[in-house]
Amino acid sequence: MLARVTRRFVVITMTLWFVSGCTEQTDYPQLRESLDPEFKAMLKERVQAEFKETRQQLVKEGKVGIVIVDISDPYHPRVAEENGDLMLYAASLPKIAILLGAYVAAERGDLVIDEELRASMTRMIRNSSNTDATAVLKRVGFERLAEILQSDPYRLYDLEHGGGLWVGREYGGELWQADPVNKITHGASAMQVARFYYLLVTNRLVSPQHTAEMLEILSKPAIKHKFVKGLNETNPDATMYRKSGTWRNFHADSGIVDTEHGRYIVVVIGEHPEGAKDLVRFIQAVESAMQSDAAVTK
Repeated sequence: MLARVTRRFVVITMTLWFVSGCTEQTDYPQLRESLDPEFKAMLKERVQAEFKETRQQLVKEGKVGIVIVDISDPYHPRVAEENGDLMLYAASLPKIAILLGAYVAAERGDLVIDEELRASMTRMIRNSSNTDATAVLKRVGFERLAEILQSDPYRLYDLEHGGGLWVGREYGGELWQADPVNKITHGASAMQVARFYYLLVTNRLVSPQHTAEMLEILSKPAIKHKFVKGLNETNPDATMYRKSGTWRNFHADSGIVDTEHGRYIVVVIGEHPEGAKDLVRFIQAVESAMQSDAAVTK
């Protein structure tokens, strides 16, 4: 019981930090302008020790995109990336775009988020329900969602950066259209997903109230694999706001990780038959590196 109470306290505390503390300053940098070679070298050394040549081979072949962002100081993020703007099939991960679309439509006065819709969005994210994803998508609409993703200030699908987040088909149903650049129906790039989370935690996607609701929906993942499994084994006190995706050999995971030693965003989207197991080991290597880095920089 104490563990559950403690974790709930962390979630509430994080939500309050996101929607209040991040509103005091607005001059946040662009993630693409915050690349940190030393941070990347540190992470690469630790991750390479775990994966040897396998990960780098996937990078060279264009089969994986990786972005890690230290947001312990959200005004000075440290970014490490490999193939960050590479858009890949991401299965259920782009359901975060549908979530955003619903809240933006609500703020425009075009959609009412009642308890039924909120429950449907929660199942869409936490349980990765395809039925609920399609139902919410129909409420938002394909064209409106595409417009939102490409509009200022989001630019989460950006032709100048190879695309990004895109939903062009119902989950298990009707095709609308694949993305213009890569011809992918459920796609994402690691950098655009990282930007989604960074804009969210710095209160720049939607209103403070809706930011808190989106964070609550992204919390408490019901599917305990990949990043969640790895963190539970390595640091069970960590809190994660997360969305993953799986289809055949395509494996993706992403989220905001909050720990006692700092906060970071981590996104991996790739194609590999052992991708699910690799993502468990990957997050464990990253978490170990982040702990060591925090100890050195204190």
